[in-house]
Amino acid sequence: MSQAFEQFSLTGKTALVTGASSGIGQAQSLALAKAGASVVLVGRREAALNDTLGAINAISGNAFVLPHDLHDRTTFDVLSAKAVAFTGQVDIVINAAGVNYREAAADISIDSWDQTINLNLSVPFFLAREFVAGMQQRGWGRIINIASLQTERAFTNGMAYGASKGGIGQVTRAMAESWSANGITCNAIAPGFFPTGLTAPVFEQADLTEKLAAQTAIGRNGELADLDGVTVFLAAPASNYITGQILYVDGGFTAK
Repeated sequence: MSQAFEQFSLTGKTALVTGASSGIGQAQSLALAKAGASVVLVGRREAALNDTLGAINAISGNAFVLPHDLHDRTTFDVLSAKAVAFTGQVDIVINAAGVNYREAAADISIDSWDQTINLNLSVPFFLAREFVAGMQQRGWGRIINIASLQTERAFTNGMAYGASKGGIGQVTRAMAESWSANGITCNAIAPGFFPTGLTAPVFEQADLTEKLAAQTAIGRNGELADLDGVTVFLAAPASNYITGQILYVDGGFTAK
């Protein structure tokens, strides 16, 4: 194996991915498996997680299904123990689970606000922290959060979601400040507009979809495969000296 290839190899590493049943989390799980990682698939929908498992098995990858309701943060000690039991350690945590209710400010309820902040912002911190001690002992770890265009700017009907993703930008930097001296890099990927369950209301509107594509420098909206390279890069030794960063994978949307 060439030294250059080794920089992007995840052989011998175990990654835990939340939201692995669909969308970005599912795509990232496949990318990590292709790079050699064992992947613990976390989400509420066991049948959908099994679909991701089947896709990973089809490429001769190694994965484990771990159904869990992430909304209850008090059970993360149980979740982490089960995850570690699969291979003996978790080296990479990707917080891809999220929710976006797309409510106008006047329509946001206390419950929908709390659910959004909990799943999108609180869960990534408290879940990642469960694995920090083991990463510190090994002197190596990766935490990858999912930010958003709304980490940078505001969108219509996005107040709660934008608040949570603005927080993700700051918590990613704070994670890096707290943990990177122990060999744990903490970064975030900020996708542009990609076709997922969360963005279905956008992609159902042809005029809006075309408008958003025109806003990018590249001239198109994202495809899930566009996230493969950056996911593996931030999870692999190639990114050893990169931490506390938000990498926008948006086709140049924020550049215009």
